[in-house]
Amino acid sequence: MRAGATLLAATLAALPASAADPSPLSVQLNKLETYDKGCRAYVVMNNTGEQGFQTFKVDLVLFQSDGVISRRFLVDLGPLKAAKKTVKLFDIEGLACDKITSVLVNDVTECKSDGTPITDCLSRITLSSVASSPLTK
Repeated sequence: MRAGATLLAATLAALPASAADPSPLSVQLNKLETYDKGCRAYVVMNNTGEQGFQTFKVDLVLFQSDGVISRRFLVDLGPLKAAKKTVKLFDIEGLACDKITSVLVNDVTECKSDGTPITDCLSRITLSSVASSPLTK
C-alpha cells in the first residue's frame, strides 16, 4: 500500500499544474442586480493556477421558476490572469433579476491560453453562488 501511495504522489508531482489540479478556476455568481434595462450579473473568477486565459467563453442558460428556459447566450469571461481573482460583469437586457431562478454553465465553448486552445475547460472549473440563484453545470 505504501509503495502505491508513493507512486501516486510521484506521478502527481510530475504532472503539469493543470493536470495535477484539474480545477484551478472557481466561478462564483456573486450578485444579480436590477438596472434600468434588465439584470446585471456579477461573477467572481478566481484563477489559482499558473496558467492565464486570454479567452474563456461560456454558454449560459437561465431558467425561470417553472423550470422553463428563459434565455441562452454566450459570455466571454476572459481574459483571466494567472494566480488572480477578477470580477466580471455582464448585462442581461429585457429580463428582471427576480425571474432568474437558476443559471446553468452549459459548456465552455472557447478556452485559450497563450493563443492555444485548452481542452475540456468545463471540467477545470468549480462553481458556487452567493446570489439568490444557484450556478450549476
